[in-house]
Amino acid sequence: MHAMTTDSRLLYSQLPATDRLLRDSAFQPLLDTYGHTRVVNTLRAMQDEARAAIREHQALPSWGDGWPTEAAARLSRAAQSALRPVFNLTGTVLHTNLGRALQAQEAVDAVVRAMRSPVTLEYDAEGGERGHRDRALAEVLCELTGAEDACIVNNNAAAVLLMLAALGAGKEVIVSRGELVEIGGAFRIPDVMRQAGCQLVEVGTTNRTHLKDYLEAVNEQTALLMKVHTSNYQIEGFTKAVEAGELAQASTVPVIVDLGSGSLVDLSQYGLPKEPMPQEALAAGASLVSFSGDKLPGGPQAGIIVGKKALIAALQKHPLKRALRADKMTLAALDATLRLYLHPEKLAQRLPTLRLLTRQADDISAQAQRLRPALDARYGDEFLVEVMPCLSQIGSGSLPVDRLPGAALTFTPRDGRGSRLEALAARWRRLPVPVIGRVGEGRLWLDLRCLEDEAGLMEMLLQ
Repeated sequence: MHAMTTDSRLLYSQLPATDRLLRDSAFQPLLDTYGHTRVVNTLRAMQDEARAAIREHQALPSWGDGWPTEAAARLSRAAQSALRPVFNLTGTVLHTNLGRALQAQEAVDAVVRAMRSPVTLEYDAEGGERGHRDRALAEVLCELTGAEDACIVNNNAAAVLLMLAALGAGKEVIVSRGELVEIGGAFRIPDVMRQAGCQLVEVGTTNRTHLKDYLEAVNEQTALLMKVHTSNYQIEGFTKAVEAGELAQASTVPVIVDLGSGSLVDLSQYGLPKEPMPQEALAAGASLVSFSGDKLPGGPQAGIIVGKKALIAALQKHPLKRALRADKMTLAALDATLRLYLHPEKLAQRLPTLRLLTRQADDISAQAQRLRPALDARYGDEFLVEVMPCLSQIGSGSLPVDRLPGAALTFTPRDGRGSRLEALAARWRRLPVPVIGRVGEGRLWLDLRCLEDEAGLMEMLLQ
């Protein structure tokens, strides 16, 4: 025991004092970059760890002889932004975990302006009095969708909550059983109803709901008929659903539609599968339609509600609106994005989401062929590097079944070991700009549909 304490004493005496380290020339650049407070706090934490290591294991930590290097690594790690850029080569264009839609340059510029200077957020410059924060956007949205008015909140979940709370609290809301969906992250329609203080009335069955099912359920307690676009799954076979238009014609109760993704243009003109559009639902007679800003519309995260003036006014007056409203940066980005739609001829070039979704398979394949030789030279000893056709997906619950043909660079371990794949994927995730692909069928796939910065990717992968 005595020997142990002597050993420990010896180890403790090897721990450098903080002030001695701070005088060391190796620490000068760290002090310049991170400041005195940060460096001292880091060194104190390292000393605590070193003391604990001596106490528990009678040994110095692995970095015990390289304090400047370890302190530099820790400070650099801590200084990394929580939101780091990555290369999204997963094959999912609107990837929820990677932040969904990339913003058009016009939207980026608009946000920078809104951040740098005071803006007319709630100020009517013409009348010189308080204006309404959704006003300017409402005008563009009405022009694009044919709605009477619009309301903007933080995201589509907030939009659904606000519609239900403002128009259905204490009353009944009728929904088809086939539309009681769960939309990512435990956002479930029945739970949202409960939260909004509505009474959910389920009608029909999972696979078939008829018009009479809705009409028979309507009584003096009914506030709304609700349609939810089942965007993230599909029921096939013996099915029946009632369109919003049919409901609106058959009943005087307001029909609200949650489109989830909702596209503002007919995607079929670009050779993509058609996704429901808010303008169609409104034209068919829906009273309110809600959809997301950062999915197919290709803008920032926002919940957009369009429809009848009187109902939108009720939403704007509700106390929840203030809690759920969007901030000036979101509104600036959304405004700039929506204005691109007023110039449809250039939309596919200017809007990154549409540009990536409409890329042709042969264009992506040619890109893969261009990059393959350099990657083969770097990784060819361990991996077979090939160009393979693949199917990308839109993502974020849009068009769950349809796939977009494209091409990928694939890496197959020559020794057939899965652990090698995992190690490669992990190494790429740790790069200064992480490269995120997907593993499947014994290969690592880099789907190139979303690759626009080729030089940047090659700089990472050829390190």
